Formats: sequence, C-alpha cells, structure tokens
Amino acid sequence: MSSFYNKFRDEIVAGGDTTDQPKRINDKRTSLIAGSSLIGLLVWLGVSSPWTFVFVVGLLASVFLHEMGHFVTARRTGMKVTQFFMGFGPRLWSMQRGEVEYGMRALPLGAFVRIVGMNNLDECDPADEPRAYRAQSYPKRLLVITAGSLMHGIIALVLFFGVYATSGRYSETGDVLVTSPPAANSPAQQSGVVMGDVVREIDGIVISTREQFVEQIVSKQPGQIVPVVVERAGKRVSLSVTLGNNPVDTSLAYFGVASWSLDYVQVNPIKAVGYATQDLVVTAGRSVVGVFVVLNPINIFNSVVDDKADPATRPGTVVGASQLGGEIGRQDGLKGVLLLLASVNVFVGVFNMFPLLPFDGGHAAIATYERFRSRRNKTYRADVGKMVPVATMVVGLLAMLLVVGLYLDLTQPIG
Repeated sequence: MSSFYNKFRDEIVAGGDTTDQPKRINDKRTSLIAGSSLIGLLVWLGVSSPWTFVFVVGLLASVFLHEMGHFVTARRTGMKVTQFFMGFGPRLWSMQRGEVEYGMRALPLGAFVRIVGMNNLDECDPADEPRAYRAQSYPKRLLVITAGSLMHGIIALVLFFGVYATSGRYSETGDVLVTSPPAANSPAQQSGVVMGDVVREIDGIVISTREQFVEQIVSKQPGQIVPVVVERAGKRVSLSVTLGNNPVDTSLAYFGVASWSLDYVQVNPIKAVGYATQDLVVTAGRSVVGVFVVLNPINIFNSVVDDKADPATRPGTVVGASQLGGEIGRQDGLKGVLLLLASVNVFVGVFNMFPLLPFDGGHAAIATYERFRSRRNKTYRADVGKMVPVATMVVGLLAMLLVVGLYLDLTQPIG
C-alpha cells in the first residue's frame, strides 16, 4: 500500500509517470491487440454514428494539441522532456526517439508530457537539474504550464472563426418563421396562417425577432382583433386575427403557432474575427462559473438522487459530450459539431487552470507563489508535500465526477 501511495503521490506532483523506460521493447501481442481494438472502435463509431465519430476525433486532436503546447514550449525553453503519452495507466506501446519516449497507455482519460524536476518532491538526476522545470525562470515555467490551456483557446478561436467565415454565425435573422402547422382550431389556423409564413407585422408593429412576436401577443387581450401581416412565397398577406385564451394561462392572449427567428447568418471575415474573439471571451466567462457548478458535491449528489438530473448542473463525460455531438451533427451538420468542439475546448482550458494539483493551474499557482516568496539572492521552493492531501481529495472528486457522469450518460443519455 505504501509503494502504491508513493507512486500515486509522485505522479500527482510530477504531472505524469515518473518511471522513464528508454529504448523500451514493446510486447507485440499487446500492441497489436490494443491497436486493433482502438481502430475497431473508431470504425464501429464511424459506421454507427458518423457525427459522433467526427466529434471524438476532434476531441482526440484537441488533447494531442494540448500536450503539444507543453511539449514544444518546454523544449524551446531548455527543459528536459522524457515522455509524451496519450492516455494514462499501463503502457500499451511506446517508442524512443532521442531522450523522449512516445506512446499510448491503457486508460483513454487524457494525455501527459513528462518534464523532469517539476517541484521539490520530483527527484531527477543531478546532471539534469539545470534543465529541470523548477530550475527555470518564472516566465518560462508559467509559459510552459499554461501552454496547454492556451492551446485550447487557440483551437476554439480557430474553430469559431472558421465556422463564422464559411457558414455564418447563429444569430437573429430578422425573419420570424412559422416552423410548424398552427395548432388545431387556434386563432392562427382560423385566420389562414400556414407553416412557412414569415410574420412581418402585428398591429402595425414591425416584427424581426421571436421575442418581439411573443411580446406583442401577450401585450394584447384575449378576444382582441389584431391585424397581422405575413410574407408567403415572396408576397405580403394581410390577415385579421381574433386572439384566443392561452391554454396555460387564460388571462393571456393566444395566437397558436410555433416560431423561430435564429439561424446561421453569413458574416465577412473581418466580422468573423470580432465575433470569434467575443464568443471566446463570453464562453470562457461562462466556463469559469461552470467549473464551480461541476465541482460542487451537492450538484453531484442531487444528480444521482433526482429522477431526472438537471442538464445545467449534472456532471458529464466524453460519452455524454459525444452523444451531444452526434445529435448536433444530425441537426446542424459539421458547423454545429465544430462549434460544440470549440465550446468544449474553452471549458477544458478553463477547467484545467483550476489552481489545485493535479491541474496545470495547480502547478501555475505553485510557480506564482514561489515567485512572490523569492528574494533577489534566495529562491524560495514551496513544500509540495503539504499539498498532496488536498490534491488526493481533488483526484477523488474527479473520480466521483467520472463515475457519476458516466452513470448519467448511460442511464439518461443527452439528447
């Protein structure tokens, strides 16, 4: 038990496996089985749910690019990198190139890059100390440890821009479209409204959004006769509608149609840059709030005991996100999947900067604390051992999130 805890502790504080295996000889049978299983799974996913496949491949690419951010910046700033792995746990396959071991591991829960000498508990060869993470200047350490989250931001910005510049941005179109046949015996049906009509005016007021449409209806009285102008096949049609009583609240006026005014609106590349930047910032702000929602143990507990977990607070996993990606793909195609992938990248980037180990934000917080405590002639080193109990609790919470999220994704599929 002691050896297991020590290994667990070392991997938390080091940000990955501390056991380097240069010139590793692979078990060909294990590699063949693992590789065939992975390819088989991807083929099955591609056949059964192509849009889910696209989303999953996008997630894998995002994880890889996250680690590439750490890898490239670490090597460019003179740090020693010894491992680059997709996945955690036991090695399935690896190869040695120079001083770096590249490979795959059994648990597809992320990836990691091993940089030697992350802190005072991460022992390394004295000859490697000048290239250790802890031996570098604060700006270099901060750049390397935040590079993964910065990469998520860059991915999201590129995806937002790409979709907006090619397919448009989902926003108000200026047309309030009747999206389904009017309700039976409703005022809309009796007045001659049909699916596909575009509502242009109500009682002389120009209508350009669904919100305006609803506001105009509820501002009237049941039984009131209201002139309505709709556009049908390019021609304006004037109708006289006698409003009814809303079935839910009889004190409110009732029209009887489903409507929508949002769609992908084409924008030029200059506006696409502005919108992409704006949505990146807005999504990041929402993600900050989302981190505290996700990590709230009360929300985790309520999600399990409630008959129907609240979609706004329930934890989720890559299984649920992939389900959602497949559903959005069927509705909006590639642009919808890419926008969801952009939002997921923003959330993961923000989540990863939570200032506790084992997150990258925990290492950034330690580097910042050491910088403030250091003096001109004396470099301060934080005792990371004191943070291990809290880090262990965080890992336990993450494990709980994974189990509960997977349970909900399987029993209450999204979409």
